[in-house]
Amino acid sequence: MGKVWTFLILVLAGFVLLAWASDRITLQGERTVYTVNCEGGSWEGLRCSGHMVAGMRHRFRASRRRSEVLYWVADSPATSGKYTDCRVVDRDNWACEEHSGQPAAAAQEFSHGRPLIHRGASGVQVRAIAKWKWWALRAGWRWFDKADYRNDTDGPPAEGRSVGSPRG
Repeated sequence: MGKVWTFLILVLAGFVLLAWASDRITLQGERTVYTVNCEGGSWEGLRCSGHMVAGMRHRFRASRRRSEVLYWVADSPATSGKYTDCRVVDRDNWACEEHSGQPAAAAQEFSHGRPLIHRGASGVQVRAIAKWKWWALRAGWRWFDKADYRNDTDGPPAEGRSVGSPRG
Protein backbone atom coordinates (compact mmCIF):
# COMPACT_ATOMS: atom_id res chain seq x y z
CA MET A 1 0.00 0.00 0.00
CA GLY A 2 2.88 2.37 0.81
CA LYS A 3 4.38 1.90 -2.66
CA VAL A 4 1.07 2.81 -4.31
CA TRP A 5 0.81 6.05 -2.32
CA THR A 6 4.43 6.92 -3.08
CA PHE A 7 3.82 6.31 -6.79
CA LEU A 8 0.66 8.45 -6.78
CA ILE A 9 2.41 11.29 -4.96
CA LEU A 10 5.31 11.19 -7.43
CA VAL A 11 2.91 11.23 -10.41
CA LEU A 12 0.97 14.16 -8.92
CA ALA A 13 4.21 16.03 -8.19
CA GLY A 14 5.27 15.42 -11.80
CA PHE A 15 2.03 16.90 -13.14
CA VAL A 16 2.36 19.94 -10.88
CA LEU A 17 5.98 20.44 -11.99
CA LEU A 18 5.00 20.19 -15.67
CA ALA A 19 2.16 22.68 -15.19
CA TRP A 20 4.50 25.10 -13.42
CA ALA A 21 7.22 24.71 -16.08
CA SER A 22 4.70 25.44 -18.86
CA ASP A 23 3.48 28.57 -17.00
CA ARG A 24 -0.09 27.25 -16.99
CA ILE A 25 -0.25 27.60 -13.20
CA THR A 26 0.72 30.90 -11.56
CA LEU A 27 0.05 31.93 -8.01
CA GLN A 28 -1.09 35.45 -8.91
CA GLY A 29 -2.86 34.71 -12.20
CA GLU A 30 -0.25 36.68 -14.10
CA ARG A 31 1.28 36.05 -17.51
CA THR A 32 5.06 36.33 -17.76
CA VAL A 33 7.08 36.77 -20.96
CA TYR A 34 10.51 35.15 -20.54
CA THR A 35 12.83 37.07 -22.85
CA VAL A 36 16.21 36.09 -24.25
CA ASN A 37 19.17 38.09 -25.55
CA CYS A 38 21.76 37.19 -28.15
CA GLU A 39 25.31 37.83 -26.90
CA GLY A 40 28.32 37.72 -29.18
CA GLY A 41 26.18 37.47 -32.29
CA SER A 42 22.98 38.72 -33.88
CA TRP A 43 19.41 37.60 -34.39
CA GLU A 44 18.57 35.96 -37.68
CA GLY A 45 14.83 35.66 -37.29
CA LEU A 46 14.43 33.60 -34.14
CA ARG A 47 17.93 32.09 -34.26
CA CYS A 48 20.84 33.60 -32.31
CA SER A 49 24.20 33.36 -34.10
CA GLY A 50 26.04 33.87 -30.79
CA HIS A 51 25.09 32.70 -27.31
CA MET A 52 21.48 32.97 -26.19
CA VAL A 53 21.15 34.15 -22.58
CA ALA A 54 18.21 34.71 -20.26
CA GLY A 55 16.80 38.24 -20.47
CA MET A 56 14.17 40.11 -18.51
CA ARG A 57 10.84 38.79 -17.35
CA HIS A 58 7.94 41.01 -18.40
CA ARG A 59 4.87 40.45 -16.23
CA PHE A 60 1.23 41.27 -16.96
CA ARG A 61 -1.82 41.09 -14.71
CA ALA A 62 -5.11 41.53 -16.56
CA SER A 63 -8.33 42.51 -14.79
CA ARG A 64 -11.52 41.81 -16.68
CA ARG A 65 -13.66 43.55 -14.06
CA ARG A 66 -11.65 46.81 -14.25
CA SER A 67 -10.82 46.54 -17.99
CA GLU A 68 -7.16 47.17 -17.22
CA VAL A 69 -3.78 45.47 -17.44
CA LEU A 70 -0.87 46.16 -15.08
CA TYR A 71 2.63 45.49 -16.41
CA TRP A 72 6.19 45.57 -15.06
CA VAL A 73 9.62 44.00 -15.40
CA ALA A 74 10.36 41.50 -12.62
CA ASP A 75 13.33 42.28 -10.36
CA SER A 76 13.86 45.65 -12.04
CA PRO A 77 13.68 49.25 -10.82
CA ALA A 78 12.05 50.17 -14.16
CA THR A 79 8.75 52.02 -13.94
CA SER A 80 5.66 49.84 -14.03
CA GLY A 81 2.66 50.81 -16.09
CA LYS A 82 -1.05 50.31 -16.50
CA TYR A 83 -3.27 50.10 -19.55
CA THR A 84 -6.73 51.36 -18.65
CA ASP A 85 -8.61 51.05 -21.94
CA CYS A 86 -8.67 47.27 -22.43
CA ARG A 87 -10.84 44.46 -23.64
CA VAL A 88 -9.95 41.53 -21.35
CA VAL A 89 -11.20 38.03 -22.03
CA ASP A 90 -8.79 36.29 -19.62
CA ARG A 91 -5.09 36.43 -18.69
CA ASP A 92 -4.11 34.89 -22.05
CA ASN A 93 -6.35 37.02 -24.31
CA TRP A 94 -6.64 40.79 -24.03
CA ALA A 95 -6.06 43.95 -26.05
CA CYS A 96 -5.39 47.49 -24.86
CA GLU A 97 -5.14 50.97 -26.33
CA GLU A 98 -1.76 52.62 -25.84
CA HIS A 99 -1.74 56.21 -24.58
CA SER A 100 1.16 58.65 -24.79
CA GLY A 101 3.32 58.97 -21.72
CA GLN A 102 3.00 55.32 -20.70
CA PRO A 103 6.16 53.31 -19.99
CA ALA A 104 7.05 50.97 -22.88
CA ALA A 105 5.73 47.42 -22.52
CA ALA A 106 6.53 44.12 -24.21
CA ALA A 107 2.90 43.90 -25.38
CA GLN A 108 -0.32 45.84 -25.87
CA GLU A 109 -2.16 42.66 -26.62
CA PHE A 110 -2.02 38.97 -25.73
CA SER A 111 -3.45 36.29 -27.95
CA HIS A 112 -3.44 32.66 -26.81
CA GLY A 113 -0.86 33.51 -24.13
CA ARG A 114 1.56 35.17 -26.54
CA PRO A 115 2.41 38.90 -26.50
CA LEU A 116 1.84 41.13 -29.52
CA ILE A 117 2.76 44.70 -30.33
CA HIS A 118 1.68 46.51 -33.44
CA ARG A 119 3.50 48.42 -36.16
CA GLY A 120 4.22 51.93 -34.95
CA ALA A 121 3.63 51.10 -31.28
CA SER A 122 6.23 52.18 -28.74
CA GLY A 123 6.48 48.70 -27.24
CA VAL A 124 9.63 46.78 -26.47
CA GLN A 125 10.74 44.31 -29.16
CA VAL A 126 11.48 40.96 -27.52
CA ARG A 127 12.24 37.37 -28.37
CA ALA A 128 11.00 34.89 -25.80
CA ILE A 129 11.14 31.26 -24.77
CA ALA A 130 9.27 28.87 -22.49
CA LYS A 131 9.65 29.28 -18.75
CA TRP A 132 11.62 26.06 -18.27
CA LYS A 133 14.09 27.01 -21.02
CA TRP A 134 14.57 30.46 -19.48
CA TRP A 135 15.41 28.92 -16.09
CA ALA A 136 17.81 26.48 -17.78
CA LEU A 137 19.59 29.38 -19.53
CA ARG A 138 19.71 31.32 -16.29
CA ALA A 139 21.32 28.29 -14.62
CA GLY A 140 24.04 28.44 -17.29
CA TRP A 141 22.92 25.64 -19.60
CA ARG A 142 23.71 26.75 -23.17
CA TRP A 143 21.63 24.17 -25.03
CA PHE A 144 19.45 26.58 -26.97
CA ASP A 145 20.10 28.94 -29.88
CA LYS A 146 16.57 29.63 -31.07
CA ALA A 147 13.81 31.70 -29.46
CA ASP A 148 10.31 30.23 -29.40
CA TYR A 149 8.58 33.41 -30.61
CA ARG A 150 8.83 37.17 -30.88
CA ASN A 151 6.23 39.80 -30.09
CA ASP A 152 6.23 41.88 -33.27
CA THR A 153 3.33 41.60 -35.68
CA ASP A 154 5.64 42.51 -38.58
CA GLY A 155 7.27 39.07 -38.36
CA PRO A 156 5.70 35.65 -38.87
CA PRO A 157 2.08 35.46 -37.74
CA ALA A 158 1.49 34.45 -34.15
CA GLU A 159 -0.39 31.26 -33.40
CA GLY A 160 -4.11 31.69 -33.14
CA ARG A 161 -5.89 34.90 -33.85
CA SER A 162 -5.86 38.30 -32.29
CA VAL A 163 -8.31 39.43 -29.62
CA GLY A 164 -8.85 42.60 -31.66
CA SER A 165 -9.08 46.21 -30.82
CA PRO A 166 -10.59 47.05 -27.44
CA ARG A 167 -12.87 49.51 -29.17
CA GLY A 168 -13.85 47.15 -31.97
